Amino acid sequence: MDRQAFEQAKMKVLLKQNDPHGFGTLREKTVHAVMKLYYEPNEDFHEVPIEGYIADIYTGKRIIEIQNGNFNKLRPKLEAFLPSYPVTVVLPIPHSKWVIWIDEESGSLSPKHRSPVTGSVYHAFPELYKIKQYLGHPNLSFAFPLIDMDEYRLLNGWSRNRKRGSSRYDRMPLALYDEVLIERTEDFLGLIPYELDGAFTVREFAQAAGIHRDLAGTALPLLMHMGFLIRPGKRGREYLYEVAERYR
Repeated sequence: MDRQAFEQAKMKVLLKQNDPHGFGTLREKTVHAVMKLYYEPNEDFHEVPIEGYIADIYTGKRIIEIQNGNFNKLRPKLEAFLPSYPVTVVLPIPHSKWVIWIDEESGSLSPKHRSPVTGSVYHAFPELYKIKQYLGHPNLSFAFPLIDMDEYRLLNGWSRNRKRGSSRYDRMPLALYDEVLIERTEDFLGLIPYELDGAFTVREFAQAAGIHRDLAGTALPLLMHMGFLIRPGKRGREYLYEVAERYR
């Protein structure tokens, strides 16, 4: 993690933009643009045609794909790239997030309101599930930067206050809080809290990881799919999970 490099990338993107709030005037969204410069400052290596697709970054040795979500769209690229190239997939995760609402009619901005959710690497699991068939490929690695950010949303939803079903306009990165690297598949073992000794339930995993039970319910089947966990039985009505013997 290099916070100075992150600040340099952020400022370079902002200087290219004319909007006084620093977003929305580039062809790509702000977080995506900052992440591209953070992982590869030399723009000659950006937007490189490879195998019929455009790679976000190609250094000559490695492809880096930056995704703000929707890993379903990533599958064709992985199918094309992984047989021949090392690929790192970057998923920026909001750590601390403040939401600002934009009134499209007046252009006014609401005061900032902090989201009650604190993001962590576990928030990557719903997206990872969409590419589970590629997890474990020796050419695939991941980077999960945890970023404090402002999120600008349009007041165009279907509810009375126009917030439910609203559209995200852009996100403005503020600071790089942390960065989790998964350089080989076995690194996913580090996401199983060490205090979970023996068999544990989804609820116990959620408590140990400090995440919502629903998120734990997505993470555990995926860790089992990768062979790190087994399901030895039940405790009452809840399934039990346990680290596979060869990884203990």
